[in-house]
Amino acid sequence: MTTVGAVFLPQNPPERLREVVRAADDAGLSELWLWEDCFLESGVATTAAALAFSERVRVGVGLLPVPLRNVALTAMETATLDRLFPGRVRLAVGHGVQSWMGQVGARVGSPVTLLREYLGALRALLAGERVTTSGRYVRLDGVALDWPPPAPTPILAGATGPKSLRLCGEAADGTVLVAGTTPDGLRAARALVEEGRAAAGRTDPHAIVQYLHAATGADAAARLAAAYAKNGYPDNVDRGVSGSAAEVADGVRRWVEAGATSVILEPTADDPDPAGFAAFAAAVGRELT
Repeated sequence: MTTVGAVFLPQNPPERLREVVRAADDAGLSELWLWEDCFLESGVATTAAALAFSERVRVGVGLLPVPLRNVALTAMETATLDRLFPGRVRLAVGHGVQSWMGQVGARVGSPVTLLREYLGALRALLAGERVTTSGRYVRLDGVALDWPPPAPTPILAGATGPKSLRLCGEAADGTVLVAGTTPDGLRAARALVEEGRAAAGRTDPHAIVQYLHAATGADAAARLAAAYAKNGYPDNVDRGVSGSAAEVADGVRRWVEAGATSVILEPTADDPDPAGFAAFAAAVGRELT
């Protein structure tokens, strides 16, 4: 069964997170996802706060830019969150926006190489292994977590390009796809992920988390059209959904049929009611059951 969730956009001030998390929890939302966009809000701090503010909603952070974070630190923070809030953390890592990485002096020559090295080391650390590696970017000397998770934490990766999507299939436990991906684009991405999985001989489950532009309310169509224009899409066909919970659920089914295991509704940056949007996403999820 496909999970429906919502995004708390970092364009909202951090002090609004509590009300949104409480609304998500009260409404029975399955997943609330947070972003670490430069230079808005930290992904780990907001994830810890959201988990503490709530009782049951799963919290995803998608994604942490790997050039910004030493892999040992990411492993420590992930393990701590997993032990404090068992089964409620979803973590995704990725290249990060390259212009932002350049602004902070963290841009690398080969983002794919970095992500490959990072995923291997991170998954090993979270599995409780002692890791020694000397890669192009990731270097560890006998590093092991004193408090690893009781079971290895699944690690997802975000990607858009063919090489990165194949790498997600090869080295990650799931893939996060950006909003604006059409159902056909999702199918094409899944095919590339499967190529990577086949090359690595992987047969374990692989999550596909699809962000999806969504809007509700009287001005929903206009706000969605403005979001399309801002993103510069070549066309506006199958880029998002708007309307009532039933209408949005009908639209979501196109991405479910294309292979999404989670559809995370992404509100417009000017959504007037982020807490109400979280409750709305929960209603969409109920329409799909």
